Amino acid sequence: MIAYALRRLGAVALILLAICAITFTVFYLLPDDPALDACGKSCTAERLQDVRHAMGLDRPVAVQFLTYVAGIFTGRTLGTTGLECAAPCFGYSWQFATPVRDLLLDRLAVSASLAAGAAVLWLVVGVALGVVAALRKGSLLDRGIVLSALTTTSVPVYLVAALLLYVVVLQGELLPFPDYQPLLEDPAAWLTSLILPWIALAALYAAMYVRLTRASMIETMAEAYIRTARAKGLPERTVVVKHGLRATMTPILTVFGIDLGGLLAGAMITETMFGLPGLGKLTFDAIARSDQPVVLGVTLLAAFFVTFANLAVDLLYGVIDPRVRYS
Repeated sequence: MIAYALRRLGAVALILLAICAITFTVFYLLPDDPALDACGKSCTAERLQDVRHAMGLDRPVAVQFLTYVAGIFTGRTLGTTGLECAAPCFGYSWQFATPVRDLLLDRLAVSASLAAGAAVLWLVVGVALGVVAALRKGSLLDRGIVLSALTTTSVPVYLVAALLLYVVVLQGELLPFPDYQPLLEDPAAWLTSLILPWIALAALYAAMYVRLTRASMIETMAEAYIRTARAKGLPERTVVVKHGLRATMTPILTVFGIDLGGLLAGAMITETMFGLPGLGKLTFDAIARSDQPVVLGVTLLAAFFVTFANLAVDLLYGVIDPRVRYS
């Protein structure tokens, strides 16, 4: 297991280096003037020159890239400005006059709360309904679950969010309009502000997990070892959970790692619709302001989250299916 984990860590290191190279190319080499994008729309010529020097654009490309990569892991000083960018240094927002790292950390707890709650909800509901549909294949219950999943998948998340706000908040007055409060400051307000966003996100993802679980479960339950387990007289619950569902979890974990990793970097539409001050809302505002360093920082953070989420999934593979360790 240790050798397997080390191989995966080596692969992750190469992937992260490739991600850094791609983002550096997109944000530093492709634009005509990266400093202008970083400085914003209302930027004076004098300030633009300072930003260009602080970003190191007057140095060779190789030096720029090495400084850029090293800064992510060790921090760096921005040119001769004396501005310190602590590790992980994702850049400096000249419009906010603060390191991007600080902006991301301020919003990370909101996005993490949203992603974690929605993930638990869609995973439990999606897998449970998918298993029920697979075990009742061809029945009215199966068709109803599949039809509901197809319908929910077809509805955009912003429409679900708007309907929830209209029905639950405006008409039903069952909940107040989401006003996020930190968990440690007001747990009740924190929970109340996230219930509707959790439902809106989980409705979309749960529908996809229903279809994935159903298809995988039907295929697994037709395997010879399932028939052998039943022939041995094992209880149906043991056959379904220990033998069927365990094998089904491999493709589900793959998709779950990607989905959760992406959501940790912010759900832009959901956070904007519900007014949550998370990374998604930060990204939306940064794009509107042309704040390139913030967009770059969120891009890097999202890539890191997805990469490490897939690393966790790979390690879980080794636990669920020992054959993976020796492949």
